[in-house]
Order: sequence, then structure tokens, then C-alpha cells
Amino acid sequence: MTDSETGTKEKVLIVDEASAGGRLDAFLAAGMPPHVSRSRVKEIIKQTGVKIGDGVCREPNYRLKEGECITIVIPEPEEAAPVAQNIPLEICHEDEHLLVVNKPAGMVVHPAAGHGEGTLVNALLYHCGDTLAGIGGVKRPGIVHRLDKDTSGLLVVAKDDKTHSGLQAQFADHGRTGPLERQYMAMVWGRFDRISGTINAHLGRSNSNRKKRAVVNPDNREAKEAITHYEVLKEFGTDANGEAIACLVACSLETGRTHQIRVHMSHIGHPLLGDQEYGKHFQTKENTLASPLRESVQAFRRQALHASVLGFEHPVTGEHMRFETPPPADFQALIDAFSI
Repeated sequence: MTDSETGTKEKVLIVDEASAGGRLDAFLAAGMPPHVSRSRVKEIIKQTGVKIGDGVCREPNYRLKEGECITIVIPEPEEAAPVAQNIPLEICHEDEHLLVVNKPAGMVVHPAAGHGEGTLVNALLYHCGDTLAGIGGVKRPGIVHRLDKDTSGLLVVAKDDKTHSGLQAQFADHGRTGPLERQYMAMVWGRFDRISGTINAHLGRSNSNRKKRAVVNPDNREAKEAITHYEVLKEFGTDANGEAIACLVACSLETGRTHQIRVHMSHIGHPLLGDQEYGKHFQTKENTLASPLRESVQAFRRQALHASVLGFEHPVTGEHMRFETPPPADFQALIDAFSI
């Protein structure tokens, strides 16, 4: 059970015949969830103790007896506050309430496992100082929405609670009834039958890889509605059948699911160039390209996706704000390689 005020969790275990005679720390560690290590269990025993029946024990090597009732209280780990780091930012707009940045590809938005430093949050904390602390949470101060690590483009960051709440409401609406506008530029494989269209396909976790997303049946308990509108901006080259090799498309989101554009485009047979997760089945197509285009495509090893347009209503001033940024140099070089 969990104490809702302290966030601590209490676990009760009964020593069976097979466990009798074993160490207390080893017994408890075997009954813990994966994120609670044996060393963490040993630390809890030494610092706060565990109850064996009505008594308290602080000896990790205590030898168990069959039938003993062991109670351990596991405190929730405290979130580590990100550190401020002097990382250059491309700022498109800044006022006392918010700022809009053009995130480079390769930068993680907020700290996570394996990415404790070098994130956009680390850079924002240095740039904004104490004014950003606590806005929207310890690990995501000011963050209203995010982009994948290898997706470049526009992000808005809140500097105060009122702005954060106002922007969150607009992003929750996804522009269906409100002023939010988000548009992405993507380079995808193949030719489209229609110049524009809408992909309406629910997304959930992939059965083959729980870190990935996939199109799933709407009846799936994890299914979430996902809608992407697309428009073909330009076709590039022709293959042996006289059809376009790739297209530059503009994608607008009506929902904001993880990896939405990448999964939707792959689902309809047009995965993004360079997408190592959702476009691997098209990598053999790279080998059919003529040189030097083939070398340019094979050197581009991130999804060709750029958040090019961001529009919203300023939560404090009420002003409609709209920003547009061209693709970064590596993305533009890919476009240029197909244009030759």
C-alpha cells in the first residue's frame, strides 16, 4: 500500500520454508520491483529498519525464520534537480513570460535515464536562472511540449505558472478549437497518390518493442486517438517506374502522440528518410540510388523531421504569435542532394 501524503510504499512479506535461514536483505530484494536494488534494500534496513513481527531490525544479514512477517517501508526516491549548464541556445523570441527556441537535432529536451546533462532544460536553467525553477515540475521546468532528440525545430517554454497553464491548455486542445498551430517538415520515401490527406489511426505501444509506438486497434486498452494532416510540397527524382523517389511534406498535428508523424508515415508506406526505428525496412532502397545521392542519404542517420511552424496565443498579453524557421543545415543539404 502507498501513503498518499509521503509517497512511501509499504510491502509485507511472509517467510516461507524455502526462504528460512536466508539473509533478510536478500529475501526482501527478491520481492522488490526491478528499480529497487539489493543495495537500496540494505540501505533502508540500516537507516530506518524493517519490522519483523512487532520488533524493528536494522541488520541486513539477519537470518530468517519460517512464518515471520516482514514489513518494509520503501520511500519514494527524490527527484534530482537538473543542473544549469552554459549551452548555447538559438532563441527566436523572449519576453518576461516565455521564450521560443529553435532546438537543434541531437539535443534531448529534458533529463531522463542516460541523459542527465546536456539537455534543453540544463541550458534553459542557465539562461533563465532561478526564475524557471519549479515551473511545471523539478525535471521539466517550463516545458510545455517536447520534440524527439533527433527532431529539430521550434519549442515554446513558460517562465511562470500562469503562462505554463495557459500554454498547456492550448496544447491540450491541439488547435481543434483554439489558436495553436504546429507544422512539421518531413522528407519521406515514395510518391503519394494524393497531394494531401489525413491519417487517422490510433497509436499504442508496439508488441515487439515496448519503447516504440505502433498503429493499434482502437479497442486496444492502450490505444490513443492520433490524427495527422499532410500536404505534399515537392516531389524529388524518379525511379525505374517513373515515380518520385521521395517527397517533402508538411505535416500538421491534430493530436500530439509520441512519434506520431514517424509512425503514421511509416504506416501508410512513406517512412521518413533516416528514421532508424520506423524506416529500417526502406534502407535497401538507399542502395538503388545513384551516386552521389546515395552517399548523401546514407550519411543522414536521423529522422528527416523539423518542427518548422509554431503559433499560439500569448497567455498573458493575448497576442497571437507565430514563428517559422527553415530546416537546419543537414536537412537542407539532404533536400539539395535530391534537387540536383
